[in-house]
Amino acid sequence: MIDLGTLPGGSYTWVQGINNSGQVVGWGTDASGVARAFLYSGGTNSLLVTGAWGGEAFGINDSGQVAGYYYVTASGVSHAFLYRGGSLTDLGTLPGGAFSGANAINNGGQVVGYSVTASGVSHAFRYSGGTMTDLGTLGGSSSTAFAINNSGQVVGDSYTASGADHAFLYSGGAMTDLGTLPGGGSYTPALGINSSGQVVGHCILANGDYHAFLWSGGTMIDLNSLVTLPGGAHLETAYGINDLGQVAANGSDGHAYLLTLGNLTLGNSLLTVLNPFALYACGHQAPPTLDVPTVLRSPPATSLAADGASAVVLVYRSRSPSP
Repeated sequence: MIDLGTLPGGSYTWVQGINNSGQVVGWGTDASGVARAFLYSGGTNSLLVTGAWGGEAFGINDSGQVAGYYYVTASGVSHAFLYRGGSLTDLGTLPGGAFSGANAINNGGQVVGYSVTASGVSHAFRYSGGTMTDLGTLGGSSSTAFAINNSGQVVGDSYTASGADHAFLYSGGAMTDLGTLPGGGSYTPALGINSSGQVVGHCILANGDYHAFLWSGGTMIDLNSLVTLPGGAHLETAYGINDLGQVAANGSDGHAYLLTLGNLTLGNSLLTVLNPFALYACGHQAPPTLDVPTVLRSPPATSLAADGASAVVLVYRSRSPSP
């Protein structure tokens, strides 16, 4: 584990993204308490924005290109930026807009985020080849893009004509309403997408609970229908999905979870969880993660130590016909 430290004179740093080379981006406070975007590379934190008003970095691709936003006025007006080759490019706004911000970047250097339009509402955008494109809405007033895959497919959330806020997938020049979970409330943002077009996010149900979802093959499912967490906890938000079908999610118990979907069809499941006992086990006897096949193949425990070194019980529910 490497402590990335703080910016000179600062007291706080927060990471937002990492690429396959281990370069990390985020923001941290400087000596005056201003939040500033930084890039950690080769053991050094570098400021990406050196102006007086600071900013934040949210995404980095495998070429080391960074996307985020920075403040262009003391009153808090922000613009999306693209940092590449040691220089920062102001991406501006949609026509007539006042401010913008970037949330993600793919390996092609395409950037997505949000921008205020001439009418004063926020629209999702995709920046590519020097042009910022308005992705529109699902019939409502505003939208925001949160993630983009390497094919240029974009996900986020948008208001519909009825006033609901639904997840969307923008692909092939069209924005598709991904809907909401059965019994869903008014807010369902899509937060991550992989190269296969599988989408994850969360839905606020009518009772106010957050439930993580997966959208795949035209169907949105509650990830909690695939698994049962210990102690009655549930998966609240899925933040990302990679090309292996692994989903990173947070639970209501304050734990982080890794779900491995693999090639299973909807209705079947394979759960991998971060083992909360691994840190306390003696001699690395407790594995850092647990999955169902490993648990089923493991020999019966003859004793249970208080530190969790001897056994861990994983409770799960699966729709698979296999045990």
